[in-house]
Amino acid sequence: MDPLWTTTILLVPCVVVLTAGFFYLYGFIVGLLSKTSVRNKVVVLTDALSGLGRECASVFHKGGARLILCGKSWEKLEELADHLANASDPTVTFPPKLVLLDFGDMESMPEAIDEILECYGCLDILIFNSSMKVKAPAQSISLEMDKLLMDNNYFGPVTLAKGVLPSMISRRTGHLLLVNSIQGKLAVPFRATYAASKHAVQAFFDSLRAEVEEYGISVSTINHTFISKSAAGAAPSKSIWSLLYIKKPLGISPDEAATEIVKTLNNKRKEVVIAPSLPKVAIYARSFFPNVFFAVMAAGVNNAAVADKM
Repeated sequence: MDPLWTTTILLVPCVVVLTAGFFYLYGFIVGLLSKTSVRNKVVVLTDALSGLGRECASVFHKGGARLILCGKSWEKLEELADHLANASDPTVTFPPKLVLLDFGDMESMPEAIDEILECYGCLDILIFNSSMKVKAPAQSISLEMDKLLMDNNYFGPVTLAKGVLPSMISRRTGHLLLVNSIQGKLAVPFRATYAASKHAVQAFFDSLRAEVEEYGISVSTINHTFISKSAAGAAPSKSIWSLLYIKKPLGISPDEAATEIVKTLNNKRKEVVIAPSLPKVAIYARSFFPNVFFAVMAAGVNNAAVADKM
């Protein structure tokens, strides 16, 4: 047998084993970091019933965090809490506490904030995971829908942040983490109100970061393209500018996003953008070559209109 062929045959299994070992070690380290970073800490998670919310709840619960799960449905929150309890060792985990929280109902926010603070008397980490999406031409969206979108994506998170900040400031510790869309940095057509709400909440937390740093409070933002349960089976987009916010046909998976959240909490990174190269380039193009960026956006709208007629 040819020596080269023999060498190749022997090398392939070695490469496979080494690759598998690398991914196993990476997963082990990430899991270890998640446990050491949140053990015994009070972690508040909004919209715990979403795909990312459930993934984060599982990671932090197994890591020994004192979880406060927030959502709009009490029944579904109880189901999630039962699932977490059944899937973990009760000797090293804490039963999650549940709070009804609906950013679309601003009148209920003061009561919800009081309940969150009463759970453990304080909190260490607050993850803003909630979001409401609308895609339509700007002139077709009613003012009522605009207000509802702003309540869910801006006024709700801001009200919650302001409600817990006095507790964090008095303890001189805490971490606020905003999970935001890349459209908090980059607006695309037919998402005018959505992008406006995301820009607003991004600006608030960017400003807040400098204000609370002296109190030992960290503020992080994570901008992603799209979070989905599955990245397969999506219909191809008809527009050019859709490439600016799509990583996979349906975005990144919840476990990828949860891993990035864990790393951000560990490293206390101020800003993270989870996106392929093209959206990142577009962010810089928007700043340094605005006319080129606007031309591409307009071309994308024209392209979508032509595609719809075909």
